[in-house]
Amino acid sequence: MAIQGLPEEARKGFLFDNVTDTKKGKYNCSVLVGGLAGSEAIYCLGLKCRPDEVADRWIYALDHPIEPVIVTEGPCQEEIHKGDELIAQGGLNEFAIPISTPGFDNGPYITAGHWITKDPETGKRNVGNYRGLIKGPTLSGLMSGTPQDLSTHWEKCRKRGIPLEVAIVVGTVPAVSYAATQKVPPEVDELALAGGLMGEPVKLVKCQTIDVEVPATAEIVLEGIVPTNYMEEEGPFGESMGYVDPRTLSTVFELKCVTHRKNPIWVSIISQVTPSESSKIKAMGMATLVKRFLVNRGLDSVREVHLMEPLVNLRPYVVVSLKKRNDQEPWDAMQGVLDYGDRVGKLIIAVDEDINPRDPIAVTWAITHRSQPHKDIKVVGDRPLERRR
Repeated sequence: MAIQGLPEEARKGFLFDNVTDTKKGKYNCSVLVGGLAGSEAIYCLGLKCRPDEVADRWIYALDHPIEPVIVTEGPCQEEIHKGDELIAQGGLNEFAIPISTPGFDNGPYITAGHWITKDPETGKRNVGNYRGLIKGPTLSGLMSGTPQDLSTHWEKCRKRGIPLEVAIVVGTVPAVSYAATQKVPPEVDELALAGGLMGEPVKLVKCQTIDVEVPATAEIVLEGIVPTNYMEEEGPFGESMGYVDPRTLSTVFELKCVTHRKNPIWVSIISQVTPSESSKIKAMGMATLVKRFLVNRGLDSVREVHLMEPLVNLRPYVVVSLKKRNDQEPWDAMQGVLDYGDRVGKLIIAVDEDINPRDPIAVTWAITHRSQPHKDIKVVGDRPLERRR
């Protein structure tokens, strides 16, 4: 399923409420795709704001996070399957997990799972969105990539000779999903950030088998461990840049307990070549985060940051609009984009404030009519960006 070729206003979310397998076996769950960020309008519905309010909502939430609160019970634990009952209910096979890229992926993947872990040294929580290849009723892959906070937690556990406890949350309040999919400073608790986005605290309940807390209103929670004494191959997987990611050595997730609502909804993200739901959910907040990063470095002349779509996986092509005070500021702004990290910035273009950074034609016009390639183009590798004379 893809949304390429569809105008923004034609993109929709789809809820499948009569799901069967190839043998006509019926699942006791519905499946939602495109329901988090199939379009800008869907994203704004989840955040309960207008499109022109998204940036301000993110900036306010980062400056005013609201700590989550612990409650004694929640709908996410209406049904609990552990021990012998876990296998009797099918484990991961209890749920209708779609194949993300039919014909290319080697099985169904968890794509909208928010993996919650704790730092074994500090107990600080992290929430991230990673993919997980379903390998069996109680086993999935985990492709977190590096550097990620989950990878850091895993490495600390490996040095201690213990597994990493993790809860995978599928289907929760949209603000949690929006926070989980963004790269935020490591000191930021994504659940507190989600509270800031909503304007109220996220309610959490304690897991049944591990020392982790999860959103109480979640549809499905998968409790388990990530072993630190072995890894397995994972992939291939259709990626947003239009290529299929090859098989690579990866960590795995061992399922210990499943809790869920009665008649839960399994949520998946459309993660195809850009534009897709995965690129939209990133785009709506990431540009604001990059701009905030630049302004906090003293570059208050930056007016807007735009991550260009389509077909370039969003993050590599970045346009920065600024009202420059001197000729050095554009170079400082472009270096700042590189310093932000999270693979942001392979092609970075700085334009004056009268150029619409969202319009690729206007940006191309600025490149052709306002630049001199022999002095206005730089190629940088591992060295800091320095202006050539």
